[in-house]
Amino acid sequence: MDLTTAIGSVFAAFGLSGAAGLNAFLPLFVSALLARIGVIDLAEPFDALSSTLGLSVLAVLLVADFVGDKVPVVDHALHIAGTVVAPASGAILFTGQTGLETDIPTGVAVVLGALTAGSVHAGRAAVRPVSTASSAGAGNPVLSLTEDSLSGGLTALAFIIPILAFLLVIAFFAALALGWRQLRGRRAQRAGRPQPPPR
Repeated sequence: MDLTTAIGSVFAAFGLSGAAGLNAFLPLFVSALLARIGVIDLAEPFDALSSTLGLSVLAVLLVADFVGDKVPVVDHALHIAGTVVAPASGAILFTGQTGLETDIPTGVAVVLGALTAGSVHAGRAAVRPVSTASSAGAGNPVLSLTEDSLSGGLTALAFIIPILAFLLVIAFFAALALGWRQLRGRRAQRAGRPQPPPR
């Protein structure tokens, strides 16, 4: 096992899993397509995604999700489904990316991928109600398109500059933690309680 390749695979896996949290099907489709044309290899059994049937199903799901996430009410239903779909996608991507290049146990890869994608999706889902309330839903298609663009960019970086993709995922988690802390502080102030001391 080449250490440099293994580390790059782990960075890429985190980037792809993070991208799955923003759009569950885009990084899956891109990975399967790249595997089909021989640019990358996917570990078994995930190499089946690069079959004609696998690519066709992923393409249909990608288009349906892309369009549906721009439609009020439908986007809410998709986000609920995403609490399961996004972690599953992240688990597949992490395992498929690291299975051939690292000694990471499959169970560990599944958990890391699922947690990464699920956490990003949770952050994404938390922002959507704020957009809905502040713009009466009009801003949701723009926000959805931004999420799709970020997912696509993160997917590309995962294959081209894996360490940058990894750092962006870490930055997202840091921003999410900061936002959550600020929200708790505002709620505490509104409730008349002292803001929790910084740690």
